[in-house]
Amino acid sequence: MDLGLKERRALVCGASSGLGHAIATELLREGARITICSRSRERLESARDAMVDGDGEVHLAVGDLSDSAGRRAVVDAAHEAMGGIDILVTNTGGPPSGPFEAHDLDTWRAAYEGLLESVVELTGMVLPEMKERGWGRIVNVTSISVKQPVEGLILSNTLRAGVTGFARTVANAVAADGITINNVLPGYTRTERLVDLAEAGAERSGGSPDDVFARWEDEIPAGRLGEPEELAALATFLCSTRAGYITGQSVAVDGGWIRSLV
Repeated sequence: MDLGLKERRALVCGASSGLGHAIATELLREGARITICSRSRERLESARDAMVDGDGEVHLAVGDLSDSAGRRAVVDAAHEAMGGIDILVTNTGGPPSGPFEAHDLDTWRAAYEGLLESVVELTGMVLPEMKERGWGRIVNVTSISVKQPVEGLILSNTLRAGVTGFARTVANAVAADGITINNVLPGYTRTERLVDLAEAGAERSGGSPDDVFARWEDEIPAGRLGEPEELAALATFLCSTRAGYITGQSVAVDGGWIRSLV
């Protein structure tokens, strides 16, 4: 299937590892031109080396997406390298885990800036050029927690739900401009972030990270954790010309973990 992504210009956030890296790699395989961003140039260089095997165009943009200056630096770097942005994939690291009582107001503010404010501002930066061209794709990497809250993740449960509401509303406003906005909802997927959550869960329960992984696998009908490449396949399709009539959707890649009907 030709996804129509050849020469499309994609900015993929949080792409030095994990889900962002898997999405950027899949887009590159489909012929897109890529700018990957992260706070660490060293990690970005390693990620680029892992992605490019004698072919493909991958640029680096160093910036902290938790503040406005960092977001602007990343978008400016992508424009300088590629001449524009046709595809935006938003993706930032998850906030600290723990119950409501564990987080002070400063922690809530930092989580808001990283999870919700970053999506709002990045979307605002790329929409004008997408409207002018009459084509654009925005895919937000959120979480299964927006459909079924995850125990111990109150920051993520709250703020990623805000991303969903924002994306759904803006998607309607720009659909006639040839722009789609969708969310992909990773379930328990084998990434560094999941290891961190397992260690935090083990500390709270007095067990081991292996116990936490086993409990998650028991909760998943598929009986296993997801792989980053499985989420990347969906995200890449939603970025494609083939997905032009899909917008405002939040699609889970979770092995059946979410129990709701829709």
